[in-house]
Amino acid sequence: MTPDYAQAIGRMAYIWGWPLVNMQNRRATITQAPQPSLMHGVIPVAPMNRLAMLTGYIKPTETFIACPNQDVAYGLGYFALKGNPAVIQVPDFGDRFWVYAMYDGRTDQFGTVGKPYGTKPGFYLLVGPGWQGTAPKGISGVIRSNTEFANVVPRVFMDDTDEDRAAIQPLISQIVAYPLSEFDGKMKTVDYSKLPSLGDAADTSGGETQWVVPEKFFDQLGDVLDRIPPLPGEEALYAQFRQLLAIADKDPAIKKALVQAAIDTDKSVIRPFLQWEHNGVPAGNGWNRSKNNAQWGVDYFDRTGTARSNLLDNRPAETQYFYTDFDSGGNKLKGDSLYAVTFPKGQLPPVRGFWSLTLYNDKHLFHQNDLERFSLGTKNKMLKYNPDGSLTLYAGAKSPGKDREPNWLPAPDGDFSLYIRAYWGKAGILDGSWQPPKVEKIE
Repeated sequence: MTPDYAQAIGRMAYIWGWPLVNMQNRRATITQAPQPSLMHGVIPVAPMNRLAMLTGYIKPTETFIACPNQDVAYGLGYFALKGNPAVIQVPDFGDRFWVYAMYDGRTDQFGTVGKPYGTKPGFYLLVGPGWQGTAPKGISGVIRSNTEFANVVPRVFMDDTDEDRAAIQPLISQIVAYPLSEFDGKMKTVDYSKLPSLGDAADTSGGETQWVVPEKFFDQLGDVLDRIPPLPGEEALYAQFRQLLAIADKDPAIKKALVQAAIDTDKSVIRPFLQWEHNGVPAGNGWNRSKNNAQWGVDYFDRTGTARSNLLDNRPAETQYFYTDFDSGGNKLKGDSLYAVTFPKGQLPPVRGFWSLTLYNDKHLFHQNDLERFSLGTKNKMLKYNPDGSLTLYAGAKSPGKDREPNWLPAPDGDFSLYIRAYWGKAGILDGSWQPPKVEKIE
């Protein structure tokens, strides 16, 4: 094998395997927590086969994942299911929107647990693909992961009011996961407001935490291939990658070529995925929308693009995402201008859950601001509608004026992007007929 051939195959291996190595490295880090805690005082973390919850919106200093959401109280847990089933509790959420998104080692979703699926309160058993046991009495259902790796991210909608922040606490305390050996048929509770903090405050200047290091990628890929079985049709791909790793292990020149291929591919292929024009498909008016989210299969393009730009999308039936870096004139969004996004009367995102418009900086993280405001939508009760019933939201570094300020998303001075979430969409969201409004530059 020549170094050039190794690099050619290595580039594909890097693009294909980037999301899988990303997920494995997150699990390896997060599950080092000795007990449910807050990493850097921000991210809920827990030991393997357990989870932790936030008691409100995620803090704006978050760098664990790009495009965080300030509409829900998040939870996070990682599971190793080879012979180790886990119990996940579902409290009675009443009319509140909620969903437990569950991801395998490829970032595909499995399971249907949430309000859109009519899931009933109770205890659910999370098992791996090879589990052949019998669920004990008191278990409401069995959820089977496609891989031994599983990642569970509860999302519980919360209005931006003190009343709802208080009302959600008893529900959050019952979102608990633990090994099957601890199941006794009784609903356990955890006071997540008392979680200890692990580590110092995170550095927010560099963007999302770098979970995939190009120089280490080919040292980690073999473990991923061992843990995550091939999809039907991927057997030859796995054989190519295993052959590549075996030869690189014996030939320093090949290994050096592979490391360089990873570095070059990260720069030329992975990095551009942070630009929204390279994500999903056109949605109209200068926006793109997600494609195949969390149901990737062999759509490696969208799987890797999403893993880089906004990992852990919900599947389309649960959520649709719209995003843009540009105004209606095709120019980059910049904070030194003021922009208006007007939803005509009756044309808000058609959802059964909730919708929001979020502003992110050029690294797809929150822009910290004096108003501590990062998104606007269903959760906000102070929005001002226009006399004709339309709703105009504003984005820019400077206030649009005191009377418009309730509808304003503060932006950084430089580049930023806008992002619409539509949870549990109706027909217009699901079939693509609803289009986001234009982003008009007004100053």
